[in-house]
Amino acid sequence: MPKEQKLKHQQMRTRIAAIAARIMAEDGVEDFAAAKRKAARQLGAGDTKSLPDNDEIEAELRLYQSLYHGEEQREQLRYLRNQALAAMEQLAEFNPYLTGPVLKGTAGRYADIDLQVFADSGKELEIFLLNRNISYQSSESRHYSGNQERSVSVLSLDWKGTPVRVAVYCSGDERRGVKTSPLGRPLERASLDAVRTLVAGGE
Repeated sequence: MPKEQKLKHQQMRTRIAAIAARIMAEDGVEDFAAAKRKAARQLGAGDTKSLPDNDEIEAELRLYQSLYHGEEQREQLRYLRNQALAAMEQLAEFNPYLTGPVLKGTAGRYADIDLQVFADSGKELEIFLLNRNISYQSSESRHYSGNQERSVSVLSLDWKGTPVRVAVYCSGDERRGVKTSPLGRPLERASLDAVRTLVAGGE
């Protein structure tokens, strides 16, 4: 690729990453792919080679939040992590893990809490919630455990006013890395003890 064309691609990647970050911060879009596609459309960028990767967008998102949301975002993050800890303690028997923006520190004003739990059967968690009068909605998502595709049950519930998504995996999947695509990296996650430490440290 000629040097000038390569420079144009990089400039477009940077612009798309910045706009995608603003979309995620201001519009509550949590999906990186959706945010970058929307940003690319706004800029009229049809060349997929110019699309930034998730790490580039996340870096821009952190910068945007520090510049424009500051203490508001930090307070929201502390609140969400405390809510996540309370929900995980309630779900302790299912070996819960925190994942997503609340763990990474990029959760904004519209963020949900994302949890992973592990059980021999998804029905165990549903019965657990029903016995405690916690209503939920069920959907499915596709994830990968190791190199194997999984159809994962996702329970969406309201935890004392905060939306929580609970992805239910088989017990054996806890030892493997869970990914959203075959070639992707395992999702970063934190155990109950790790989240307790995170909250106690006020991070």
